[in-house]
Amino acid sequence: MVERTVSSEFRSSEFRSVESPSAEKRILALWCPDWPATAAAIAADLPPHHPVSVLYANRVVACSAPARMAGVRRGMRKRQAQSACPEMTVVATDDHRDGRVFEPVVAVVADLVPVVEVLRPGLVVVPAGRAARYFGGEHVLAEKLIDAVAACGVEVQGGVADELFTAVLAARGGHHVPPGGDVAYLADRPVGDLAVEPSLSDPGRTELAELLRRLGITTIGAFAQMSVRDVATRFAADAVVAHRLANAAPGRPPSGQATPVDLIIEHRCDPPIDRVDSAAFLGRRLADELAGALAAASAACTRLTVEAVTERGQRHARTWRCARPLTPEATADRIRWQLEGWLTGGRPGAEDRPDSPVVMLRLEPIEVVGAGTLQYSLSGNGLPEDPEIGERARRCLVRVQGLLGGDAVQLPITSGGRGPADQITMVALGDERIPARNPAAPWPGRLPQPTPAVLVETPILVLDMTGTPVEVTGRGCFSAEPTTVQMHSAGRRRRSWELRWWAGPWPTGLDDDGAGGLIARAQVLLDDSRALLLCYRARSWVVEGVYE
Repeated sequence: MVERTVSSEFRSSEFRSVESPSAEKRILALWCPDWPATAAAIAADLPPHHPVSVLYANRVVACSAPARMAGVRRGMRKRQAQSACPEMTVVATDDHRDGRVFEPVVAVVADLVPVVEVLRPGLVVVPAGRAARYFGGEHVLAEKLIDAVAACGVEVQGGVADELFTAVLAARGGHHVPPGGDVAYLADRPVGDLAVEPSLSDPGRTELAELLRRLGITTIGAFAQMSVRDVATRFAADAVVAHRLANAAPGRPPSGQATPVDLIIEHRCDPPIDRVDSAAFLGRRLADELAGALAAASAACTRLTVEAVTERGQRHARTWRCARPLTPEATADRIRWQLEGWLTGGRPGAEDRPDSPVVMLRLEPIEVVGAGTLQYSLSGNGLPEDPEIGERARRCLVRVQGLLGGDAVQLPITSGGRGPADQITMVALGDERIPARNPAAPWPGRLPQPTPAVLVETPILVLDMTGTPVEVTGRGCFSAEPTTVQMHSAGRRRRSWELRWWAGPWPTGLDDDGAGGLIARAQVLLDDSRALLLCYRARSWVVEGVYE
């Protein structure tokens, strides 16, 4: 293992503070800067001064401190980064490598503080209250943890605060936040820090931070001063979570609690397992079983403990915490990272390697939420994990297609046409994406922007002030000035709305039903402030779209 120097503001005398009653709930976070690059260097046994960059899609997503000193920055293309630092080692992203190499770091932290939660490879949190009293203070605890991690050849920074989010931000600067000082510490930080840690934020948090900046809200303190009602009505659901973080609202401390027995997955290994590939294969199967149990309970897991027991009774457990529910794939990955790091004994002189083959694996969801509370996005947002999200969505659609038939799952593609419905062609999943009409054609009479947000096909009557139905004449004009629209359906009372405004009609061609009538469209604004797109065909009106 490579020896690495460690520096942190946590070692300064400024960190020392007087303990208070609120210290019981304090949280200490340990953050390893540039962990993907550090893990790649450790796996390749490179010296600490050697520059390393990690690439995804031909762009730098992480780089070591020596690479940054040479001018390499995140987001650079591979050729540009190599031009700035020709001697730099370039590796591809590898989540399994990051997780496997991080397990020895978690192990040394767990040697000092048994309750450890892994937010992601490169970031762990521990409850600092009782541990600080045992070691003689938060500064002593932090020093011991930093020294223990440094013995693994890993640079680390620590931060202590009352709340998890504040502690993670403090760790990035090596700061100590005094008890009760979370709000003051967060107040002057840029609003972009709400999305700086992916393990504690929703994928849409970056867009929220950008929107807040455009609105003139540039600091977390300014966002915290907004009322929760305004935040909930103006922004998405994740903004309420971000608002709680900005106000340092009490959250869940890093601790384990009992869960219902029917949600705990326990498997006896027969024969016992002593190989990483066998454990990973079984872990994926157990992850699917856990997902099925959670789905049956209409729940999702955001905090999971993975425990392995050997033939001689040795136990190895880790708790993983996530901002979003764990998918079966994410659960299987965490099982693999944990067991691979443990079974291979990644740290020098490790005494906690398994003393015998593994005979039992246990998955215990420590914290669950409603299945609809947190959801994954099905579309990309520019983050490195987007291809995985898209691939997961595709697999789900393929499975549905296999259950319901080939034409049951269709994808929309842009097509040519004059009306909004004509501009979309539905193609079965797996078929060649060829539109029914050429979207690059001129299409005279095409509906101008904006297009309706909702497409419908609802019959409706357009009436003049005398109650006579309004039609479109052969010259493309209304037969009379429309004043009312009326809609009714079988078994329901007829409803009417007055028109505040109307535009059109715009003829788009002749009806092909043999009646010789025109096809025309018009826009109307009802007295209840709804805007509709109307289409006249076969000598009758239908609501074709609703504007929102």
